[in-house]
Amino acid sequence: MHPSQYLRSDIETMKYPDLEALIDERIQYTIQYAAEHSPFYKNFFREHNISPYEIKSHEDLLELPVINGHIIRENQPPVTQDFMFKSLDWKDIYTIHETSGTSGTPKSFFLSWDDWKRYAEKYARIFVSQGFTAEDKMIICASYGMNVGANTMTLAAREVGMSIIPTGKCTFPIRLIQSYQPTGIVGSVFKFLRLARRMQAEGMKPADSSIQRLVVGGESFAEESRKYVQELFDCDVYNSYGSTEGTMCGECQAIAGLHVPEDIVHLDIHDPRHQRFLPDGEEGHIVLTTLLKPGERCGSLLINYDTDDTTKVISRSRCQCGRTHMRIQNPWRESETIHIFEVPINRIDIERAVFQSSNLPSLTGEYEAFVYGEEENEITLRISVEAEDKDSCSIHDITDVITGIILKQKPELIGSYDDGIFQILVHITGPGGLELHHIRGRPKRLMDRR
Repeated sequence: MHPSQYLRSDIETMKYPDLEALIDERIQYTIQYAAEHSPFYKNFFREHNISPYEIKSHEDLLELPVINGHIIRENQPPVTQDFMFKSLDWKDIYTIHETSGTSGTPKSFFLSWDDWKRYAEKYARIFVSQGFTAEDKMIICASYGMNVGANTMTLAAREVGMSIIPTGKCTFPIRLIQSYQPTGIVGSVFKFLRLARRMQAEGMKPADSSIQRLVVGGESFAEESRKYVQELFDCDVYNSYGSTEGTMCGECQAIAGLHVPEDIVHLDIHDPRHQRFLPDGEEGHIVLTTLLKPGERCGSLLINYDTDDTTKVISRSRCQCGRTHMRIQNPWRESETIHIFEVPINRIDIERAVFQSSNLPSLTGEYEAFVYGEEENEITLRISVEAEDKDSCSIHDITDVITGIILKQKPELIGSYDDGIFQILVHITGPGGLELHHIRGRPKRLMDRR
């Protein structure tokens, strides 16, 4: 690990009452900064009759309205003439970024150099907590571009001292592993699975390679898929969660939840249906607030921003690793949830069923799912899975396993299943037979076609 086991031991192991005091100090400065520099918040405070000087603690944030991606889009071109969330003059903006735009016009974000330093520190803390040191060499399988992830991790590596191999994609030649002997890779579960198959095809066992740690970034995953990847590469697999909006959390070597860098970003949990904030232990949407150190500047400031991602606070007690910052459950995307007879099913529920150990000798792990039918009548969940040799698979056994796990996770659907109005159909394809293999960009694995 890092010589001290922490990037910033004074902050990461701070006693919680002292951490709360630090958070409150930064909230006060952040709110004043917003009132002075953000066109949106200048109007926001006036329209909601909010005095910025009365907001002095994290409890006070709970009294403020929650904003979301729709509000950001409504306050930027082409809806408005200017970018109302831009909190600096153009001459002080270092980089400009956009979200993917999968749910409409991409949201625009502006970063100052102070923002980049904060982003890099968040990820550097994560890497150190996972055991990375200056002796490591890491391949970054994330795109360099309008998304901040790959650039943030590259800057973070400088803080740690390790070397970066910036491939941008996980389709890099296997010779890179043979030549440079990387010790870590950042990617996704499915990038790692495809990489393992390519390594095996070229006569290299993933478990015999130089790889010591894998970091999953950019998507949630089932614990079953983590276990499978761990066995393939015979190494630790850690989770990290980040967003362009500034949330960057990650698992430490204890793998006991994702640490939130509470001195840099404030995180609350919100129930959008009841319009209230939730106590620890209850699942809801991640609501974040940028926290600035006195004197720092910010290109796009967000206060009580609903990320539309779901999690819960696991613990605020000291972790086995010694860190005191709160830990959250592996977040999952609300956009990856569909409802069947009002019962929510997330992509992770499907993944957990596919990645059962009894399935994996036959399957590659690749899958996609579609929902058909009408809410009032019969609904079908069709799950397609990929096999290296589909003719050698038992469709009956695989169907029984997948169906059993889904109904165990969602017992509210057992009655509908027994009555025949909810069906689960499993289809097995050969390599490359899934629809997602023929779609450009990041594929959706759970789609509602009703």
